[in-house]
Amino acid sequence: MAELIDRYTRTRILFGNAFEHIQNKKVIVFGVGGVGGFVVDCLYRSGLKNITIVDKDCFDVTNQNRQIGSEHLNMPKVEVLTQIYEGITPIQERVDKVFLTQFDIMKFDYIIDAIDDIYAKVEIAKIASNKPFGKYIVSTGSAKKLNPLQIQVSSIWKTYGDKFARKFRDHLKKADIKKPFKAVFSPEVPKCKNLGSFSAVTASFGLTIASEIIQHIIKEEHYA
Repeated sequence: MAELIDRYTRTRILFGNAFEHIQNKKVIVFGVGGVGGFVVDCLYRSGLKNITIVDKDCFDVTNQNRQIGSEHLNMPKVEVLTQIYEGITPIQERVDKVFLTQFDIMKFDYIIDAIDDIYAKVEIAKIASNKPFGKYIVSTGSAKKLNPLQIQVSSIWKTYGDKFARKFRDHLKKADIKKPFKAVFSPEVPKCKNLGSFSAVTASFGLTIASEIIQHIIKEEHYA
């Protein structure tokens, strides 16, 4: 039988029988900036067909050092990414308690939080932390850092060396959220005081999240 040649050819070689399983998963990504945009890019290229993205913002000039699609100034991020990645579902909304009450995020197989609003992150966690471990992943602080080799993955309660992650943990405790869930973080010492950012790190956060999801799906399929 002749080998099928298309944009997924090399992906099929690597993923094997798990490829079809990967294609059928449903994923929602909150925040499609320097981290979330690369989550979407990697998952889309890996074969996922059902990706929903949620972000209220438009691109501005300061996004252009790290965000996919940011050459389209003043355009909604979700609209631009929908043009780049055919078939994904865009939602241009603010993520808050009202939105999450009206929209069922638990219907998705994987939930990714790549936003930088602590209060919104807590609202997502109130719901998504009920997912099995590995099916809900959050990004912590990716700004002010230079070395992607320091990026780690652990339970949110085992993160360390990052002020953003610590603040997030404090708010989770106040909200009485105790369940463990995956977090991507870096204990690297900040290299500046203001909110500087470096694509090698922010993109690596996103690619790490995507890799965790793909590996989880493959493992799930292997033991099914």
